[in-house]
Amino acid sequence: MNSRKDQLKAFDRLLTIMDELREQCPWDKKQTMETLRHLTIEETYELGDAILDNDLQEVKKELGDVLLHIVFYAKIGSETNDFDIADVCNDICEKLISRHPHIYGDVNVADEEEVKRNWENLKLKEGKKSVLEGVPKSLPALVKASRIQDKVAGVGFDWEEPQQVFEKLQEELGELQHEVNQNNTEKIEEEFGDVLFSMINYARFLKVNPENALERTNKKFIKRFQYLESKAKEMNKSLKDMTLAEMDVFWNQAKESDGR
Repeated sequence: MNSRKDQLKAFDRLLTIMDELREQCPWDKKQTMETLRHLTIEETYELGDAILDNDLQEVKKELGDVLLHIVFYAKIGSETNDFDIADVCNDICEKLISRHPHIYGDVNVADEEEVKRNWENLKLKEGKKSVLEGVPKSLPALVKASRIQDKVAGVGFDWEEPQQVFEKLQEELGELQHEVNQNNTEKIEEEFGDVLFSMINYARFLKVNPENALERTNKKFIKRFQYLESKAKEMNKSLKDMTLAEMDVFWNQAKESDGR
């Protein structure tokens, strides 16, 4: 691993290259925070994919892309004299120190859960009107639900036992089934949302990240379906011309290759 001196040297090199690109590259010169925004979101998702795939070389690469964007935003901020990379670093350092009084102060904590509760209470003392202010409006709904539940739990608004959450999930499933039986389209959507919200809450009690769990299932399904497609191609058949029984044979083969 590189020494702290080498790490700082590498970061300084990145800042220098960013300065040069902003001055000399036609594309880099034209960029604004708004034009970079969607690219930053894309890079963050690519980092998330690499983490789920446990591809550490790809994680390293994608971290570099995300870091470049951070440096880029800071460079743009410096050009308007609003902030620079030092301000960014110092602000996060001050936040970390103020929100970790059990490390940098005289507060004692028993466990991780108490740390999380203190964190949310400290944010309220800093002037936030709601513990939910920090949940970005543009988050995907599944991730947003998870963050909402984390934050309200951090101030004590939570179930006491996993079994209570499971019973609530069963209750919501019953209400959904009732509306399905009534063919009440508007209510079906509402109750379906309640079921998903309860599932995400139950995942939290099981120590499962629902976004990661669903994405792993997505990847597993894609792999198995593409195996099915490849087998159909070998037989010179279209999936549309195959029976479900024929497709099930290859689907089960794909499951066996996964060790399931």
